[in-house]
Amino acid sequence: MSGPTETFNFQAEISQLMSLIVNAVYQNKEIFLRELISNASDALDKIRYQSLTDPSVLDSGKDLKITIIPDLANKVLIIRDSGIGMTKADLINNLGTIAKSGTKAFMEMVQETKDASMIGQFGVGFYSAYLVADEVEVISKHNDDEQYIWRSSAGQNFTVTRDTVNEPLVRGSEIRLHLKEDQLDYLEERRIKEVVKKHSEFISYPIHLIYQKEVEKEVPADDEEAADDEEKDENKPKIEEIEDEDDEEKKSSKTKKVKQNETVDEELNQTKPIWTRNPDTIQQDEYNAFYKSLTNDWEEPLASKHFSVEGQLEFRSILFTPRRAPFDLFEGKKKRNNIKLYVRRVFIMDDCEELIPEWLNFVKGIVDSEDLPLNLSREVLQQNKILKVIRKNLVKKCIEMFSEIAEDKDNFNKFYEAFGKNIKLGVHEDSQNRGKLSEFLRYNSTKSTDETTSLKDYVTRMPEKQKFIYYITGESRQAVESSPFLEVLKRKGYEVLFLVDPIDEYAVQQLKEFEGKELKSVTKEGLELDNDEEDKEKFEAQKKELEPLCATVKEILGDKVEKVEVSDLISESPCVILTGQFGWSANMERIMRSQALRDSGGMSSYMASKRTLGLQPTHPIIRELKEKVAADKNDKTVRDLVNLMYDTSLLASGFTLEEPSIFANRIYRMIKLGLSLDDDEVAAAPADSDAPALEEVTESNMEEID
Repeated sequence: MSGPTETFNFQAEISQLMSLIVNAVYQNKEIFLRELISNASDALDKIRYQSLTDPSVLDSGKDLKITIIPDLANKVLIIRDSGIGMTKADLINNLGTIAKSGTKAFMEMVQETKDASMIGQFGVGFYSAYLVADEVEVISKHNDDEQYIWRSSAGQNFTVTRDTVNEPLVRGSEIRLHLKEDQLDYLEERRIKEVVKKHSEFISYPIHLIYQKEVEKEVPADDEEAADDEEKDENKPKIEEIEDEDDEEKKSSKTKKVKQNETVDEELNQTKPIWTRNPDTIQQDEYNAFYKSLTNDWEEPLASKHFSVEGQLEFRSILFTPRRAPFDLFEGKKKRNNIKLYVRRVFIMDDCEELIPEWLNFVKGIVDSEDLPLNLSREVLQQNKILKVIRKNLVKKCIEMFSEIAEDKDNFNKFYEAFGKNIKLGVHEDSQNRGKLSEFLRYNSTKSTDETTSLKDYVTRMPEKQKFIYYITGESRQAVESSPFLEVLKRKGYEVLFLVDPIDEYAVQQLKEFEGKELKSVTKEGLELDNDEEDKEKFEAQKKELEPLCATVKEILGDKVEKVEVSDLISESPCVILTGQFGWSANMERIMRSQALRDSGGMSSYMASKRTLGLQPTHPIIRELKEKVAADKNDKTVRDLVNLMYDTSLLASGFTLEEPSIFANRIYRMIKLGLSLDDDEVAAAPADSDAPALEEVTESNMEEID
């Protein structure tokens, strides 16, 4: 090394920074390779931009690439680029003495979080090399200067020497990392490929890995070995044989297998960033291949959306809708790994919760921003306005993609079967896009039993006099189809939607209307039907007539019901349980009770439905009960029948019984009476049973009530 060695002191803050990196423990050390590759890519960008105005700068070498060479023997990892290179002054200024405005801020952050992955944001990404290396050498050649070596072991100083020892670089820089003993896995071919694929797969320039690989090769047997074989053969008794041509060929082609080290030059980033191309020039097969490489899915996507946003904010994106939902779609602790965030084609993170709302967690794809800083922490992300704009655009484009899927009925059926819950969750959570999302909702109904119907189609089928969109919630389609709440609405020709998914309860609480038509639950009180004047007068008369019965039933049931009233919502059942207009429905109450971590008091008791018992005024049971009450309202038979009727209507209305055993005992006694069995012929009920005893009810009474 003929050139004199000059020693320089690091600028104080950089010295502190390196000390922090060397002595602290960080989890994510692999980011050093991302930072050094990004720096190399920047150097290549600079020489390419210079060549646009002065093509002669590339005379020293037109091949723009990044090369990674692991040297296992010397425990050195080499990262080489053919970029712009650095002069002696650049090496001194850029790597040691000029104060970086972000250095102090980075050190404060890193001491708090113990997370070095943000280093690139502060312009000091080069120093991440000391996460894995004891000593770093930078050999650099600029077109305007000699080749120099910058060397430091992360102490207080560094040296710069003119290089006459190493092989001359045509142009560019070569970083040599003398790895720490516990970081030697970064010399392994597998590990390097893994890190490059994760962080730097879409860098604009080719990244080559040159490594040694042991292979088995067939080589001709040596002449000496052949001579030895002949000597051995001479000692054996000779048997003359006539040699045919095949034997001649076998002799001439005598080979042996040997193991040899072969140098392999492999390009690691062959998957090109297709999002940077014009969508008009990309075939669907290319999108499918990119989707599979991005997600490891074996199926092609159901739909894709490729777009770019320009103006004050610049970013490009490709979004995909998969064909099927993963089994753990709503798993609470699942890492979100669907939208990958890149900044200028450098991978940043794949679990950015700020990038897309939870209800779109099934959408896969990439976002490549030109405006975000090259590295981001979660704290920065939460405050970043650019990210909020990106999120808004992604949601808008996802909705456009779903609209395109909806144009094909078969494809939309597949989509809705897989991701219908997500759309409903979106209706519940996304107030800005609720109206658009409600267009994607599909339900079975009283008039659409075989195929699902949209709210738009429902509205087009509504009779002129119908003011509301009617729906019923329940545990299953079978349960709601036979519900007593549908009796009058069916007779009037009104369509009722079946909402049988638990999440429907949440979505419909937020979706108050569709195209100006209010959504009304048929199981809640306050539902007004468009009866004519004659029907209204008749109903008022019936209400007045049954006032004594309503008062007696309320007295018998006590706090079990809020009130008892005559109802015109049923025609075939004697009674139903209606819930309050603003509380939970019966189905919602069932859902909340089944929550594993539910609050047994507090909000649950406050929101629990206020029950109203609705009586059908013309039903024979109600008419007979009215007569019995008029005769003797304290009759114990009346009390027992009212309780039985209430429990039965609870079940029919979708509620669960508080005390099913008492209800069962009543039914068994009714069966006993129906079979004309005496008390001594059946097992007596326990003396301490809480069930009210049936008074003497004759068979004729039973027939009358039925």
